[in-house]
Amino acid sequence: MLPAGLPPGFVLAAILAREDPRDAFVSLTHENLAALPAGAVVGTSSLRRQAQIAARYPALAIRPLRGNVETRIAKLDRGDYAGIVLAAAGLVRLGLAARIRSTLSVDESLPAAGQAALGVECLAARGDLLKLLGPLEDAATGACVRAERQVNLALGGSCTIPLGAYAEITGGCGRYDAAARAGGFARRQAYGARRRRGGSTRGRGARSAGGRAAARARRRGDSGGIGAVTPP
Repeated sequence: MLPAGLPPGFVLAAILAREDPRDAFVSLTHENLAALPAGAVVGTSSLRRQAQIAARYPALAIRPLRGNVETRIAKLDRGDYAGIVLAAAGLVRLGLAARIRSTLSVDESLPAAGQAALGVECLAARGDLLKLLGPLEDAATGACVRAERQVNLALGGSCTIPLGAYAEITGGCGRYDAAARAGGFARRQAYGARRRRGGSTRGRGARSAGGRAAARARRRGDSGGIGAVTPP
């Protein structure tokens, strides 16, 4: 995972087309989180997922889940958990899509910033590489992920904060969702930067929209909750 802020002298040269950004539920016996009985143990290593699952399903017992994907699934298979939640994209890319019982909607589990997107980082001074890598950029994915990353950066996203940020382009407008809270999980929804002619909001425009969304979300957040709001 790329850090929210890149080291000095480096840039994100291209962001490729995104895989499914949603979280996935994996279980031997149940179709989804709602089907689990009270007290059932759910495994996840993500504070973001833990906070959202706890807010929506307070009767479930959420436990840490460590190891690579295969190790996590093995722990499920030996009965340590009734279900586990992982990134759908990771399961698909590892050829384990058949293990997915259901996917969690973005409303049910807001993804992490940039989830399911692959980015290529290089030295900013290497104009030759930037030119070569440029055609790999997927315009829509790039605009959304750059906005999400800006929200993440502005709100201090890290492994110790349950922060989610998700953007999508609908009807020529960028829609931004962001949520963060130390004790629970609050969220807001917003509509951000309009697409430029040709359908691209790459680079500064997308980052600016993400920054505005984060700033307004911070001002309007309640009880520690942070989200995104409509710019003027």
